[in-house]
Amino acid sequence: MTDTTNAKPPLTLRDLAGLRVDALNGVGPKRADALRKADVRTVLDILRYYPRRYIDRTRQEPIAQLVVGDERMVVGEVRRVDSRRIRGNRSMVTAKVSDGSGTISVTFFNQPWRTKQLYEGLDVALFGKVDEYNGSLQMSNPVVEPLGKQSATGKIVPVYPQSEKSKIASHDVAKWVAEALRRAEPRTLADPLPKSVKAQHRFIDRHEATVSIHQPESMKAMSEARRRLVFDELFAIQLELVRSQRHRQATEVGVDHAATGTLTDQMLDSLGFDLTAAQQRVIAEISEDMHRAHPMHRLLQGDVGAGKTLVAVHGLLSGVEGGFQGALMAPTEVLAEQHAIGIKALLDGMIVKDLNIATLLPERPLKVELLTNGVPTADRKRILAQTISGEVDILIGTHALIQDSVNFFNLGMVVIDEQHRFGVEQRAVLRAKAQGDKEPDVLVMTATPIPRTAAMTVYGDLDVSVLDELPPGRTPIVTKWAAGELEEGAMWDDVRAGVAAGRQAYVVCPLIDASDKIEARSATEVYEDLTGGELYGMSVALLHGRMTSAEKEEIMSKFRAGETSVLVSTTVIEVGVDVPNATVMVILDAGRFGIAQLHQLRGRVGRGEHASTCWLAGEVTTADGEARIDALVSSTDGFELAEIDLELRGEGTIMGERQKGQNDLRLASLRRDKDTVVLARQVANDLLDAQPPELEALIDDSAVILGNTDTEFLRKG
Repeated sequence: MTDTTNAKPPLTLRDLAGLRVDALNGVGPKRADALRKADVRTVLDILRYYPRRYIDRTRQEPIAQLVVGDERMVVGEVRRVDSRRIRGNRSMVTAKVSDGSGTISVTFFNQPWRTKQLYEGLDVALFGKVDEYNGSLQMSNPVVEPLGKQSATGKIVPVYPQSEKSKIASHDVAKWVAEALRRAEPRTLADPLPKSVKAQHRFIDRHEATVSIHQPESMKAMSEARRRLVFDELFAIQLELVRSQRHRQATEVGVDHAATGTLTDQMLDSLGFDLTAAQQRVIAEISEDMHRAHPMHRLLQGDVGAGKTLVAVHGLLSGVEGGFQGALMAPTEVLAEQHAIGIKALLDGMIVKDLNIATLLPERPLKVELLTNGVPTADRKRILAQTISGEVDILIGTHALIQDSVNFFNLGMVVIDEQHRFGVEQRAVLRAKAQGDKEPDVLVMTATPIPRTAAMTVYGDLDVSVLDELPPGRTPIVTKWAAGELEEGAMWDDVRAGVAAGRQAYVVCPLIDASDKIEARSATEVYEDLTGGELYGMSVALLHGRMTSAEKEEIMSKFRAGETSVLVSTTVIEVGVDVPNATVMVILDAGRFGIAQLHQLRGRVGRGEHASTCWLAGEVTTADGEARIDALVSSTDGFELAEIDLELRGEGTIMGERQKGQNDLRLASLRRDKDTVVLARQVANDLLDAQPPELEALIDDSAVILGNTDTEFLRKG
């Protein structure tokens, strides 16, 4: 495959994407169907079905030289497999594995499926601790990698993702990859990355990288191959994001916000406290955006309690000053109602002068309205009529804002809170409600801090502002883990003591009703247990998402007013709820929540002058679960927790709306390859500035790597 004198041009990624995988020898209809279930349809897909690990048989230790007590990897052939029942009706599977130098026994307890995985003649790699039993070497419950018959001694053996359900084995993938590489001979793979970029960053050629990732001569060669292919993957994303951002800035026309600063200055003067330096910086960034010719597309990140809402209201008010309407969309009715209450109070008494010709009034009180599905019909009709006439200046709501019946007179500023709760299409619908051919400014907010590399990858076409400073006076929250009955007793003592001192508390549960499938305490059960037990005699209310809007609003109003001491709730209160008098947060079955959600829930307390405590209750059964709890106990920094979460959880599906349940990145990792994300962004900008002759081919490569779905997602986002 190294003969470059052949007259045929190199194979492009699009060429490979046009070849069906069943064109390869050994891939019949059944195999092709199994591969489709693994998202492998073309020869390019099989070449991008990368090994998940490697077994370096060039440094293999013979079984005869194993030392008892050491943890080692051995490779050998399965000679015999037996299964039997032992005491307690447990199963035990044993196997004999030999490599020619010696034999080792392998034992598996309560893993009867091993009899299907292991069979005589199969080559396997075993990872585990070497023991001795009756004078013979043994491993108990080792990690097993079936290798098939492609694992010759002295080679580095790739281990591919396998699927018992799809009947895809590592050795089958290795054969198909080898067949794909052989069939490509003597043509090479096209590599449009400019030679200057490869030389500057010491990248090997794509052809060499593709061969070495699957058939490495050494682990160093594999590492260099991975480095190049990781760059290609991340560069494809960054090139599309940067192109999308530049295209939007060049073609979209924004509204002209001729804000005077009168209303915003009036709001700031009425606060009674100074903004943080971070808030001042972000307000300046947003104001600058709003005065540009192209529309603002900005992501505002801020930790819990950093003051994002105040920054967003400043932007909405600037839009109103310029003669436009503002819209704020929140994911839940509870949060939308909270925003409406707070913003109405903040802007109470403000007068709008000469807003627009629709009202025919020289001046009038600034109007803020709330629109959710729970608003009564008569009020809804009035709000819709006043919104389209221009009488409503700021409309706050849930998904109800994007219904067809909602129309604006001159929408100029859109704020989307907790934007990850909304799909790309939903955000686009609200944006499209602006009149004419001018795009409104858009500010999307999240109180779930995003690791820098993830933000550059998922939101790389947005400008990013970060509120990395908490307002003075926020009391630190002490987080404790109630892992057993003794600690839980102290937890309820803390709740009772807080209520006795005039404070309030939350108790959060993962479910509304009991479930036979999920052993978690439900909100209804907890409410009944607590009112008759630990919190007997106290004013306790229950809140969950199945209640009507009126019921939820009444319960929250009483809790805000202090009429209710303890609120038992589901995660409906996860974001935005602001009750300064609440000082104790109890999260039951905390091991069932992720780090970001636990951090959000914890942020519902510590919002006033009193010391606050968050209790994470319940046993944790996994190492990752324990690590999540430990992280929350040790840190209240949302950005630090976001990085820990990325380490523990992995990237997941970065093209979020696809909901595939798997990682979009084939080889790259936002954890391991942070520096490459930054480098890919830099190279994308440099090449778009320089416009080299290879750029068109690079753009086509990126489109092939991303595929139509991901490309469309990035363009819409």
